Amino acid sequence: MNDIHTYQKIASQVRRDILRMVTGAGSGHPGGSMSSADILTALYFKELNVAPESWNRAGTGHDMFFLSIGHVSPLFYSVLARRGFFPVSELGTFRVYGSRLQGHPSIEAGLPGVHQASGSLGQGLSVAIGAALSKRLAGDKSRVFVLIGDGESQEGQIWEAAAAAVHHKVDNLIAMTDWNHQQIDGTTEEVQSLGDLTLKWNAFGWECIVANGHDFNSIFEAFGRADSLLGGGRPVMILFETEMGHGVDFMAGTCEWHGKSPSKEQCERGLAQLEETLGDY
Repeated sequence: MNDIHTYQKIASQVRRDILRMVTGAGSGHPGGSMSSADILTALYFKELNVAPESWNRAGTGHDMFFLSIGHVSPLFYSVLARRGFFPVSELGTFRVYGSRLQGHPSIEAGLPGVHQASGSLGQGLSVAIGAALSKRLAGDKSRVFVLIGDGESQEGQIWEAAAAAVHHKVDNLIAMTDWNHQQIDGTTEEVQSLGDLTLKWNAFGWECIVANGHDFNSIFEAFGRADSLLGGGRPVMILFETEMGHGVDFMAGTCEWHGKSPSKEQCERGLAQLEETLGDY
């Protein structure tokens, strides 16, 4: 698919899924799921070299993706289902006891598309580095992607991993940050300022790209630039500038919806702003 409008339509449906899943469960994290929706739509429907029928948990012979910010699982599940990894109807079981779609992705139930359980913030980048090193040792030329959050970047393990990746020249890794400037208690600047993330990642020795995480042309340009830098001896970080709750006016730009489910009335108000393009589950 090369038509930008097609990706916009998929992302709209993904945001509808997110709202309906979190509302139906009465719990979840819609804010960050909405801010990252365009990024993962672009990744799974164009950039990532992986197919549901050939996916394997070891990641042998295909690109791998790790979701470090595990609480944005509604987004991850929607994208996986819409891409064909499991039935779209299963989205209706989000956070139901015994469901494969728990609040944070797990591997216990063997959900296709999930390589590693996630939810304890700060760990995903380390896991992705390990996977990238494993691919290099095996002579596997496919890539590893990981999505982290800006609030998550207050975790010390992120920066230990950042240093380790440069030391070991992990140049088959593309990390991404959802840079929405919000976290559970307020803005990242209020809670614990991150300063200029571009300067920080450059200082650690990473190749750093800044892109608009809600503009598909910018997203695909960033992926192309990142891919061209692989094999150069340095890992790559794409800082995607986004807006928490993007797509729904009363959710946008605030931390209020980090971990709060809408009422049925609020859900309907949000859905009215999002085009149904692939059919609701």
